[in-house]
Amino acid sequence: MGSPAARQLKQLKPLYQHVVDHFVAVLAAPLAVAAAVGAACAGPGALLAGLQALRAAHVLLAALVPAAAAALYLMLRPRPVYLVDYACFRTRPNCRVPFATFLEHAKLVTFVEGASIDERSVRFMTRLLERSGLGEETCLPPAHHYIPPYRNMEASRAEVELVIFSAIDDLLAKTGISPAAIDILVVNCSLFAPVPSFTDMIIRRYGMREDIRNVHLSGMGCSAGLISVGLARNFLRVAPRGAHALLVSTETITPNYYVGKERAMLLPNCLFRMGGAAVLLSTSRARARFRLARVVRTLTGAGDSAYRCVFQEEDGEGHRGINLSKDLMTIAGDALKANITAIGPLVLPASEQLLFAVSFIARRVLNNRRVKPYLPDFRTAFEHFCIHAGGRAVIDELQRSLGLSDQDVEASRMALHRFGNTSSSSVWYELAYIEAKGRMRKGDRVWMIGFGSGFKCNSAAWECIAPARTAEGPWEDSICRYPVDIPEVLKH
Repeated sequence: MGSPAARQLKQLKPLYQHVVDHFVAVLAAPLAVAAAVGAACAGPGALLAGLQALRAAHVLLAALVPAAAAALYLMLRPRPVYLVDYACFRTRPNCRVPFATFLEHAKLVTFVEGASIDERSVRFMTRLLERSGLGEETCLPPAHHYIPPYRNMEASRAEVELVIFSAIDDLLAKTGISPAAIDILVVNCSLFAPVPSFTDMIIRRYGMREDIRNVHLSGMGCSAGLISVGLARNFLRVAPRGAHALLVSTETITPNYYVGKERAMLLPNCLFRMGGAAVLLSTSRARARFRLARVVRTLTGAGDSAYRCVFQEEDGEGHRGINLSKDLMTIAGDALKANITAIGPLVLPASEQLLFAVSFIARRVLNNRRVKPYLPDFRTAFEHFCIHAGGRAVIDELQRSLGLSDQDVEASRMALHRFGNTSSSSVWYELAYIEAKGRMRKGDRVWMIGFGSGFKCNSAAWECIAPARTAEGPWEDSICRYPVDIPEVLKH
């Protein structure tokens, strides 16, 4: 329970936060009262004499200077960007891979010519799945259900078209916007970059304009979805007012099924699942549901260990896959610290920044190591957290590092359980979970955090303008069953 002094400090913290966060109001109130009392004591004669002493030039300056300053601020401030709506790919029952199906499939692959997965590898993947936090309803693309799995170009394109066209169709239906009204198109997919690109496929399918600005981001990892948000924001700020940007985030896993036996490269087989999201941004507030407040990117790739901690390569037998370093969580923790150091001053209230500054001065300037470093409470800046569902260990580490409650990370755990690691689109499945649960309120703030190869940690902060009215979306058929209890080790 803690000492009596600690409990007393905890009880006083809300009062401290209110006073510091509303310092101007707290200071201005007694000054206003004092001025009113002074004016009442002086009488109307003294007030009239003071007003007559003011020159017309003073009055003119008092009116013009604030007006000029306000006009200059409005001209120079960045143009606000809004999220009109978003849609996530709805997985299909015929693509579902229960654990038993996945493991039986892996055993059968061991007999395929050219594959080197053995019984030891299957046992290793069994232990991984039991501790992964994934459920029985995650989905793999149709090509992975064959023996051997199809990993050719045709099957890969089929997955792309199934996922991104389904998500875009849902988004266009929700927003009622015409494809011809989209000015900017940004797509991110790390491991599959065909020619023509994803943007060309979308432009052709929906008959978009010839002058549309389009970019395909590849090789950027699971945090690329938030990089796309930042890139689209920059495009929109220089585009005509009211322009629209379509973002598509996905990961094509058909060509990336690993058939070797390197343990560090078998993990993606167990965690990554099919998914994608389509997002519509605009500089018009009309029909907007969220306002984009901040985008903060952190890259630690200058260090060798960070650069190679998520690395696509071939094993000793020539099988291509993603090698996940055993130092991944340490590197992710360092990248998170750098990111929260950058975003903290932009979003935290003054009370939390003051406590952090005092702690920093006590430890560094006064060289007092007995003072514990103060971890800012980000729950004072955000009501909801969408942490990339990269795996159970990722969510556990962020919950510990940020001091979050189980409910704060519930959306991330449930998205991992229901859909698996859907790469850059996972944060949108989590936002959909929060809305499907009816927890979003007007004015609520959302923090999206993504991790990716390189190594990157990226953040986006949103403010809700209009929450969803229904639970339509990827959770429509299953939200009533969540949250579920996820044991540390799942036994069959």
